[in-house]
Amino acid sequence: MRAHNALESDDAKEAQWEAARGAAVGAVKWGAASAVLGGIGYVVSPLYRGLTPQFKVYLQMSGMILGSMIEADYRMRQYEQRVRMQRRIARDRAVWADYEKELMEIESESSSSSEQKK
Repeated sequence: MRAHNALESDDAKEAQWEAARGAAVGAVKWGAASAVLGGIGYVVSPLYRGLTPQFKVYLQMSGMILGSMIEADYRMRQYEQRVRMQRRIARDRAVWADYEKELMEIESESSSSSEQKK
């Protein structure tokens, strides 16, 4: 059963930070692309030049928000995949350690029983 404070766990906090870093990177990348496209629009399009500054800011912010959402989602999926892989590796190592321990016990029992027969 899950704890009531599931969002307070270390995994959740790491995931939050990973999403925040992704959002910041995405906002910068897509904001730069939006600025370049805005510059091209200003040079090429009389329609874009005729837009109000408020609407141009809205278009710029829309690109930044979209980019931050996309990049944050991408980073979260990568983080989840990495955590699943780490947990799978830890589980497999534990199973392998149990197998080796059991094998050593069987070998020690067989060697002690063969010594007793001599």
